[in-house]
This record gives sequence, C-alpha cells and structure tokens, in this order.
Amino acid sequence: MKFEFSEEEELLRKQVKQLAKEKLAPLVSGEEDIDCPEIVSEVQRAMAAQGLFELFVPEDYGGRGVKSVCLCIVREELSKVSSVADGLFAELGLGIYGVNVVGRDEQKTKYLPRVAKGEVLASFALSEPNAGSDVAAIESTAKLTGEHYILNGEKVFATLAGLADIYTIFAKTDPSKGRQGISAFIVERGTKGVEIGKMPMMAGLEYTIKLTDCHVPRENLIGNEGDGWAISLGTLDVMRVTVGAEVLGKAQAAYEEAWNYACQRVVFGQPLIDYEVTQFKLADMATEIESARWMVYRAAYLRDEGKLSRTVKYASMAKLFATEVASRVIDEAVQIHGGWGVTKGMKVEGLYREIRMPRLYEGTSEIQRLTIFREISRGY
Repeated sequence: MKFEFSEEEELLRKQVKQLAKEKLAPLVSGEEDIDCPEIVSEVQRAMAAQGLFELFVPEDYGGRGVKSVCLCIVREELSKVSSVADGLFAELGLGIYGVNVVGRDEQKTKYLPRVAKGEVLASFALSEPNAGSDVAAIESTAKLTGEHYILNGEKVFATLAGLADIYTIFAKTDPSKGRQGISAFIVERGTKGVEIGKMPMMAGLEYTIKLTDCHVPRENLIGNEGDGWAISLGTLDVMRVTVGAEVLGKAQAAYEEAWNYACQRVVFGQPLIDYEVTQFKLADMATEIESARWMVYRAAYLRDEGKLSRTVKYASMAKLFATEVASRVIDEAVQIHGGWGVTKGMKVEGLYREIRMPRLYEGTSEIQRLTIFREISRGY
C-alpha cells in the first residue's frame, strides 16, 4: 500500500502552495471579491500562467490529463487562501466535464485548448427552483426546431455564471421520459434569451440563469439526446471528491489560525495553548483532519486507478466525512478565538460562514448517506 504522493504530485502541491501564498493572497481579501470581474480576471491569469487549468484537459487538446488526485491537491491548497480561486477552478471543472468526456471532436477542438490556456471560464447549471437533489425534477425544456434547440426555463445556484464564457445547461428534450429525457447543452455567453441574475448568499455569490426562447445551435448538444442524466451524475461523481479536498484546505487553515492564536493569547497569566483543554481541542482537530485527508485521497486514487465500481461509495464517504469534520474543526477554531472568532475581518469568521455551503452542494449530506447505503446494500 502506498501512502505518499508521487514526485510529480508533491511538486504540484508545492507549486500551488507558492502560487496561493505569493500571488493569490495579495489579490483577494474576502468572499465579496468573487463578484469583482477585475479581481477574478487577475486570479484567472495567475492560475493560467501556472498551467492549473491544463489539469482539466486531456493531453491531445493541450492539457496534462485529468487526474483526481491532482485536482484534489490543487483545491486543498487554493482553498486555504482564496475561496475565489478555488471556486473558479472547481466551477470550470464542473462546467467543462461533459465536453471533456462525451463531447464531439468539434466541441473538444473548439473549447478544450482554450480552457487549458485559461482563456475560457465555464459554469455548471443544473439546479432549479423546484429541482435540487432530485435532478429528475428539472423543468427546463429544449425543443428541436430546424437547426436549433429552443431552451426555456430557469436555473439557480449557477456559480460564476455572471463571469463565465460558456454554460453547461441541462434541460428536458423529452419530458415524458423523466430523467432519461434530460439532455445537456453548451450555451455561450451573450446568447439571446439568456438573462443572468445574482443570488447573494451567506458566503460568496451564486447566480440565476433565465432562459427565454433561447436558440442554441444543434451542434451544441453534448453527446446525444437523453445523455444529460449520465453527464450530470458523472460530473458530480468526479468533482464531489474534490469538495472533500476543498474543505480540508479550509479546515487546515482554521486549525493553523487557532494554533497561532492560542500561542499568542494570554489568559489568566499564561498562553491559552498551555491549558489542557486547548491542547485536547487541537489534538482532536488534527486527528480528524488527518482522517478526512486519507479518505479524500483514497477515493481520488481509486478513481485514477479506474476502480469506478468502488469510487461512488468512497467518493460519497469522503465528501460526507470531510465536510462534517471541517465544520467541527472550524467551529472549534472559532471557540478557541472566543469573541474575536465571530468578529468581521477575522479569518476564522469567514471560514465559519464559508464551511456551511459544502454540506449542501454537489449532493447534500443526506444524499451522500443514501448513496453510501445503496452502495453497501449491493454487497448483501
């Protein structure tokens, strides 16, 4: 059994860590920066210069090949410093996955080289006002008329949609078939009939996408009609492992903040870290982080090894456990900070707000538990 990163993976970790510390940290000061096009563009250029977007693209199209372990390494290091950079990276992976896997050669040639160079941002638009965990309940429709599909409907929680160049939109080409009637489309920014709206959140910013008689060229269908269900699940299966890596980064950042604060804060005549209760908290936090880290990277390793029959279960376990662990760790970090932990401008205060969302997106904790039980029950 192997419990270490390869030389290539370790080099990637050091590269991203240095990028995040030296170039990204000075660019971003808070989650509100995700709504600033100028800041997002600077972050995008800095990440592109390091070739990070090449990790979403096969070698044949100018990338380095898609490896789950590498994606997790990047997200863990980025999320320690910048939710803007991490969100940009993750949403690109979500938005381009369908083209990457089942897209036509023409689609891959048109978009993937530009993605690898960092010239294109993508957004993933699946959720709707009446369809979240129940993907089959989406109500958006796509009707083929001549050489165009006419799309109508509304999407919510579309991360970075206001800044993206392309959107992967899911709609029903045959509503009578339920989930088997869902198809996926590439919709480009500026297409007539697309209206983008803001959704201010507890942390960060999401967008709505309203589609009104939106004409999409027939060749922008990803795969075949009815492939949308498989594309959406395939996308989430790949990226939910990286959500575990994202929250690991946040938990680690909170842990380091708590450790440093405990060393500096003097209470009743001695540093907070000299008290046994603080030492126990820090020991438990470190143990949980390390446990979650191995679950995340094991799931990523299994996917890279092509052991897909086991990946679904372990990906859900990793996402569930890591998000729950990160929530506990960050809560304890706030507790160690006392009143300062809930003061605006403190690192742990921002992390406390940010950590709530990962337990909801890309499959809620309840959905992960259902998936885990379903996968385990197959063995009985």
